[in-house]
Amino acid sequence: MTKLFAAIDVGSYEVGMKIVEFSKKKGMKEIDYIRHRIELGTDTYNTGKISQERVDELCETLLKFRQIMEDYGVEDYRAYGTSAIRETENTLIVTEQIKLRTGLTVGVLSNSEQRFLHYKAIASKNEIYEKIMNSSALVLDVGGGSIQLSLFEKDALVTTQNLRLGILRMRDSMMDFAVRSIFYEDLLTELIDNQLDAFRRLYLDDGDKKIDSIVIIDDYISHVINTFTGNRIVKRDELRRFVDIARTKSDEDLTRLVGLTEESASLLIPSVVLLKSIFEMTGAEHLWAPGISLADGIAYEYAQNNRFLKTIHDFENDALECAKRMAVKYGGNLERNALVENIAQELFTKTKKLHGMGKRELLLLRIASVLNDCGKYISLEGAAEAGYSIIMASEILGLSHVERQIIASVVRYNKVAFDYYREIASEMLIDREHYLTIVKLSALFRIADGICRSYRTKVKDIKVTLKDGKLIILVDADENISLEQRFFKRKSDFFTEVFSVEVVLKYNRQLSAI
Repeated sequence: MTKLFAAIDVGSYEVGMKIVEFSKKKGMKEIDYIRHRIELGTDTYNTGKISQERVDELCETLLKFRQIMEDYGVEDYRAYGTSAIRETENTLIVTEQIKLRTGLTVGVLSNSEQRFLHYKAIASKNEIYEKIMNSSALVLDVGGGSIQLSLFEKDALVTTQNLRLGILRMRDSMMDFAVRSIFYEDLLTELIDNQLDAFRRLYLDDGDKKIDSIVIIDDYISHVINTFTGNRIVKRDELRRFVDIARTKSDEDLTRLVGLTEESASLLIPSVVLLKSIFEMTGAEHLWAPGISLADGIAYEYAQNNRFLKTIHDFENDALECAKRMAVKYGGNLERNALVENIAQELFTKTKKLHGMGKRELLLLRIASVLNDCGKYISLEGAAEAGYSIIMASEILGLSHVERQIIASVVRYNKVAFDYYREIASEMLIDREHYLTIVKLSALFRIADGICRSYRTKVKDIKVTLKDGKLIILVDADENISLEQRFFKRKSDFFTEVFSVEVVLKYNRQLSAI
């Protein structure tokens, strides 16, 4: 069985659509790739909103894409906008205009969702991915509005940070200098290095820190490298030669040499200067340019979800590892947090008939467990609010903005009085479905945290039974848990309110009496 699918990327400087054929035997095969240049980001980054002229052009382009989809017989599609749509003041107006005028629904990706789709597309290159990521690598994801720097060590994410150094944003902000000054490149370098300095000091200023490879996701450097060498992996010296060529050629020469349009060539120099600064910062010896796009990530995720492709890499574990490194950074009690996580998983599994949530919600509960005390790094007294702020300000690869809100809220409402829908909705602009997820996960997490009230890890094991309208939790502990029992009712009352089930905490008295 085969299926034709269209992946549409409404980007900052172009709109692209990949037509892909899925087959359970052959996997994923690209059929066509259609691109149209439209600099939506120029409007968003300079004026704050997308002009009507560009909305008209975008709708006309998407109408043509729809006709191509029909000509191919495409059976399903996904369309997403990135920073130009996400950051504009009139996001909802633009997406509604698109829907009314083209019949296409364009979702808006958060930054972390966008970068995660790119990461999935990289991971689909199995053999090369494993070889490069099992060492030390920096993934440089270059967009029109911003870049994402993701540092990996032995296939584990150390940190991921977003910087507003997108090539379209830089080009437009420096446009006057480009025309008037011979120091355009120097000014670009200074702008880039100023923003890279904090990343270098926080994550790379370590005598033992060594970056072996840079993995670049972009539209220009990848194209140039492949054009010159036909190879996706190049050494530092080879790259320096490409950089020198790009720096000494005019836009017209670059257009002829590497097959870029003149408009696209204007974005190559910011890309080259950015990459040069990244190489100098890291000292990396190799560059891998897999040549993937957001459309590849969209198609790959669809294929995974519909079981056309087997998932080889554990992406959920990446999010957990990222959270665990955050916990280390903010001085979390790792041993206790691991215990809370295990108990929360057990409660989630044994009460599934009550809450009806799935695998994704379990992941959010586990991450909340890992990060539950991160706010103490800022304030012991105001840890709940500080924890909320830390989580909302942090990038966790693969989580959407709403999912971060859910995790942050579970951490917050473990310690402070729960706000009901009107209060939460006015603050977070969250819908009822996600509010109820916060409610259920908070009820479960309060129980798990209540069982581990002490900073000491007294609990060795628990047994959970749901019977006759009661949730009975038998705790096996090697120390007295009178403190946990004394305060447990405060934690369990909310669970009873949410699920109409009484919670009974019991423990092995013989062990506790020792």
